[in-house]
Amino acid sequence: MKDLAPDIYRQRLVVEGYPKNPITAEQIKDYLSKLSGELKMVTLLEPIAHLSPKFGWAGWIHWETSGAHFYAWDRPRVFFSVDIYTCLKFSNEDAVRFTKEYFDATEVVWKEV
Repeated sequence: MKDLAPDIYRQRLVVEGYPKNPITAEQIKDYLSKLSGELKMVTLLEPIAHLSPKFGWAGWIHWETSGAHFYAWDRPRVFFSVDIYTCLKFSNEDAVRFTKEYFDATEVVWKEV
């Protein structure tokens, strides 16, 4: 993909995994708040979470330098997916480690985009 804005720093990370237990709205909001501290992001809008009866949980936090989206399913399996996008450099390894530990995930995969 051609970089249309090479003078603007962007970093994207997707982390997915299998948590040991289903994830709640309160966990989503707490995770996103703590992820902010872990990655040294400045929060502009406190995290929100919303349940779609058909597709599961979604959450979002707004940072000064962009934000993160969180998705969680209970079926067909207990699973989560996190999309982190920011214009401030952060450690992928710290984000993955924190996410795995927070949800006590049995397996985690990640990809920088």
